[in-house]
Amino acid sequence: MESSIKSSKGNYIFGIIGALVILASVLSGYITYHYSEIKYWDKLIYPGVTVEGINLSGKTKDQAALIIKQIYSDKISNNKINITAVDKKYTLDYSKISPKYNLNQVIDQVYAYGKNLNLFSKYTIIKSPKTMNYKLKFSYDINPIKSTIDSIEQDVNKQPINASLEVMSDGFNIIPEQNGSKLDKEKLEKDILAQIDSGMLDNVEFKASMLVSEPRIKGSMLKGIDSRIGEFSTSFGGISSSERANNISIATKSINGTVLLPGEEFSFNGVVGERTEDKGYEAAPVIVDNKLESGLGGGICQVSTTLYNAVNNAGLPSIERTHHTLPVHYVESGMDATVDYGNIDYKFKNTLNSPIYIEAYTSAGNVVFNLYSNSTERN
Repeated sequence: MESSIKSSKGNYIFGIIGALVILASVLSGYITYHYSEIKYWDKLIYPGVTVEGINLSGKTKDQAALIIKQIYSDKISNNKINITAVDKKYTLDYSKISPKYNLNQVIDQVYAYGKNLNLFSKYTIIKSPKTMNYKLKFSYDINPIKSTIDSIEQDVNKQPINASLEVMSDGFNIIPEQNGSKLDKEKLEKDILAQIDSGMLDNVEFKASMLVSEPRIKGSMLKGIDSRIGEFSTSFGGISSSERANNISIATKSINGTVLLPGEEFSFNGVVGERTEDKGYEAAPVIVDNKLESGLGGGICQVSTTLYNAVNNAGLPSIERTHHTLPVHYVESGMDATVDYGNIDYKFKNTLNSPIYIEAYTSAGNVVFNLYSNSTERN
């Protein structure tokens, strides 16, 4: 009886051992099969992985890099941005903006996808893949885009023309204003950047929008001008060199036709600008530190002085005026107005409720200034 029990126990143990051996064999086979399946994908990109919708499953890292680079490098190097503005065409090559995709970074990411997981998770991804799409990031230099737009702006912008007044023997003739046009730079830049940032780097066409540029002075503003409110003239003939006479003529022409709206200030230096050789100014005597020296634009203080006295006669306030340190021959002592670009200016303000039109010219060795406005509003 005891022998029978021992035999039964031995058989039970052997049965358990046998079952364990079989289980181990099955498990070993299962693991070996799965491991070999996973091992196959070790150097390949896992199933379901795409870049910008391009399927890279089963590709090596080098193969994937070649596929993506061929597609996107060609897209960068060969395509252009085409812009039409006022029937003129302009082109900007994408290559000019130094475009770059983060290709290498993304390829590293897609290749590494799933590789750091445990065996079971890896097998699940391989056998039951889910789509994993990676996006490329695009960087570029915006400055060539801005430079191109700036060049287009300079080429197509049309400056508005102010209305002007023509003094006739029997009255005044208003010459109507003309609207200008200007490139809508902000919209064009915004449209181009939106196209690039979207990743759509195909050849693309843009039609630039133009904005109306209105003049500062309109004909309707000048209708109230009906009479001369101030005048003055000084003589430069006989005693002025040809250089001085030339400078006086250039500065006078710069001021002629100026319209000053109510409340606006007139700046001699602002209107006449810097006196340069490019503008035709020549060297002539100027007063510096109580003595005469040769200086570019010498003589134009006679222009500012003549204007100052016309302004006085019109009853308008001068808000910035400096007299010379020496007497001048063309006006009474203390009635002059010196100017020096960047240092000394002559300014006055239109305190009327109507615009002021400045007529300035030289004739027979005289500088003449006439100020016109509405006769009922003279100060």
